Amino acid sequence: MEVVIASSAVDAGIGCWELCSGAERHRYRSCSSAPHGLLSVSGSFLFLAASQVRDAPSATSAPILFWSWDKPQVEVRSFPAEPIGPLISNVEGTYIIGGGSSGNIYLWEIFTGKLLKKWHAHYRSVNCLTLSKDDESLLISGFPEHSLGVTDIVSGHGLSNSIIISSSKDRTCKVWSLSKGELLRNITFPSVIDAVAMDPGEHVFYAGGRDGKIYIAALNAEGNPNSSYGVFILDTLYDHSKAITSLALSKDGVTLVSGSEDGSVLVLNTTTKRVTRVFKHGKGPINNVVIARQSPLCSSASANKPPPLSKYTDSADGEVKTTAVTMVESPSHGHQNSRFLSADVMGKLIQELQKQNTSSAAEMELERLRLQSERSTHLVRQWRKRYEDMQSVYVSELLDGKEMSSS
Repeated sequence: MEVVIASSAVDAGIGCWELCSGAERHRYRSCSSAPHGLLSVSGSFLFLAASQVRDAPSATSAPILFWSWDKPQVEVRSFPAEPIGPLISNVEGTYIIGGGSSGNIYLWEIFTGKLLKKWHAHYRSVNCLTLSKDDESLLISGFPEHSLGVTDIVSGHGLSNSIIISSSKDRTCKVWSLSKGELLRNITFPSVIDAVAMDPGEHVFYAGGRDGKIYIAALNAEGNPNSSYGVFILDTLYDHSKAITSLALSKDGVTLVSGSEDGSVLVLNTTTKRVTRVFKHGKGPINNVVIARQSPLCSSASANKPPPLSKYTDSADGEVKTTAVTMVESPSHGHQNSRFLSADVMGKLIQELQKQNTSSAAEMELERLRLQSERSTHLVRQWRKRYEDMQSVYVSELLDGKEMSSS
């Protein structure tokens, strides 16, 4: 069952509604979320997380709060070394990544709460984070080409030539080729864009403006030279009464959810361009919307609540001077991992780790990758031998059958 969850920067809690029926499922208490700070974690664990805004600009810390799916009260409070803004996790639910107000990025393991990595990525606060959709091997946190701060980043699903879209306070959205590192298209909008969502087919993307409009922009098409908004801006989808702060698009690309400063959450059909549902969150403006899948296992999520996130790494050299981190799937705790990386992918990951500054954590990951690579190679050899044995048996039977028929 897909649900929509939404939060606000004021203490209005987190709303949760069924996407199909519109029925309210839960109302989670005591949340003043930071922009891009609302996270639904699935996989080995099932819970919600939200980074909190600081009580005052001079505050040196702010908590990250965790809720089980079936309980409205906060279950875990973590206090990182500094206020955290954006939060993301990988699909398997083994890691949480957060961007700090100082420009640091933090990588935690969910199962233990251990801080695995901390590095200084930007000179100012980290506003948004995303993982590459193809294999989640790259963490993307910012681009140097914008003249003002980056407001949102989304990654495409292409395997060979993944597309990245970044929006900025400079009223532009830039389309990048991740594999080539090239700027493919620069689109200027009539308003500052704070939220973007990409169509799964990577033909268009949706941009939420501070003027309340949801713009439809071309990715692959040549555009419309007669458009009143700009050659690559094809149309608008809907107008909110106030600025649009967040967008979330379903996997089929048909359902778009938008959150606005007017306090409303709209569900729109991108095909008919009509509003299908309206959710009212509360008195405060919306700053985060997420489409999540709530499984039947959510009723037992309280047994899987994460431990508090640690402030410090185990090693003294926890900082890495890099803008991309190789994310490797960790073993499921107590269970055999169902996915194995190919030898080619494993080799590339090992090379990426070798390029980074050596540390105890990196060496452990490197050794684990070597062992897993050897295991994958061994499995390939086993299957190859079985195939050759089967082929030999079938050829022998075929030849024997021909001899018997000829005699």
